[in-house]
Amino acid sequence: MAGHYQQLSKSVVIRSLRQFRDRYFPNSWKDDLTPVVDTGEEPEPGFLDTLPVDIQFLIMTLLCPGDICRLGATSRYWRAMVRDPLLWRYFLLRDMPFWPSIDHVTMPQLELLDAPLINEQESLEDREEGGDKVMGSKFDYMSEYLKGCPSCRQQWLPSRAAYDVVTSFLQSLVASSEPRYAMFGPGMEQLDVSIVRRLMHAPDVLPVSGTPHRQINGIGSGISYMFNNQHKFNILTLYSTNRAERERARVQQQSISNKLFTCEGTDDSGSPVYSPTPQVQQVCQVVDGFIYVANAEPGRVGVGESEVAQIRAVLNSAGGSASRPLLVLSCVSREEPEAVRTTSLHAVTSRNTARCRTPCVDMAKTLGLPQLANPWMVQDTVAESLSGLLDGIAWLLRCSGVKL
Repeated sequence: MAGHYQQLSKSVVIRSLRQFRDRYFPNSWKDDLTPVVDTGEEPEPGFLDTLPVDIQFLIMTLLCPGDICRLGATSRYWRAMVRDPLLWRYFLLRDMPFWPSIDHVTMPQLELLDAPLINEQESLEDREEGGDKVMGSKFDYMSEYLKGCPSCRQQWLPSRAAYDVVTSFLQSLVASSEPRYAMFGPGMEQLDVSIVRRLMHAPDVLPVSGTPHRQINGIGSGISYMFNNQHKFNILTLYSTNRAERERARVQQQSISNKLFTCEGTDDSGSPVYSPTPQVQQVCQVVDGFIYVANAEPGRVGVGESEVAQIRAVLNSAGGSASRPLLVLSCVSREEPEAVRTTSLHAVTSRNTARCRTPCVDMAKTLGLPQLANPWMVQDTVAESLSGLLDGIAWLLRCSGVKL
């Protein structure tokens, strides 16, 4: 993603904005802050309109997406200005690495970022001043940004009807079986901090509600947790090998043979093909969803086609059901240093430093999630503090029909 960012510098966006203003507003104002005499055909421009284009661009980079859209509602000039395709492409490349989550609904079309930059004439025609023409879907970076940006997602979701709220309350009074989820993945074994152990000793985050009596041969019954002190769910942990081998491989930074799967060879494209062991297949058929713990730290071990193939093998063993959700916890051991961590989605100074984790959008692409038929979500998580975990669990429970 850094390579894409270098393809679209600030100067390119500013040049596009300046060309638009020079074409459609050549006699209204100048970049030297000296307004031209008003002819009476258009209202006299305000102070913000008379600023140089590079200053206007800087102001827009400091605004949240909602405020940029409100700015576009103030005049025909700003309506066209904020629709600049290069502007929103710039925002996508700048902000996507800092989004804490992404899912099958909000995932941007990354192929748009691989497309060559549109020429200046197309950019100007797409934003023709005062027109109702909408940008072609090929370059609709604005829609892709607003769809995926975490601060904008709730505004796009339909509000719950009153009868739905009443129904949810009545359903909460009826006892129901707790959903069960299978947890697996290299992030459970490769990180310095074990997220499974933290889960078992974090009553302030997810209190342990007990071990159920239901058993699965060779696996056990897992552990039940309580979400929001109201909703119980069960997690079955599936480790690739025994504890001694996992610890040795983690210390020596070596990959280990995964005993959860059997390699069946390769497909026509040369990618590995795996099948879960009989015990794992039994788990896949009885659980309500899956939690994949991915290692999001730099220099992680074992990322590649094998992870993609193992995720597909698990989902294919789930009785052919494409409705079972997959939650990917994109996990690191500890919080980022204060000097590097982004405190706001729109903080400019912190963006000059590379983030010490794999962005969730990149993780989704690496694991091949956009090609899955199952609903999925990637959530940034920190093993030590369990930050981000509750957001992922809430999404998982909703997909299982739990009314939160």
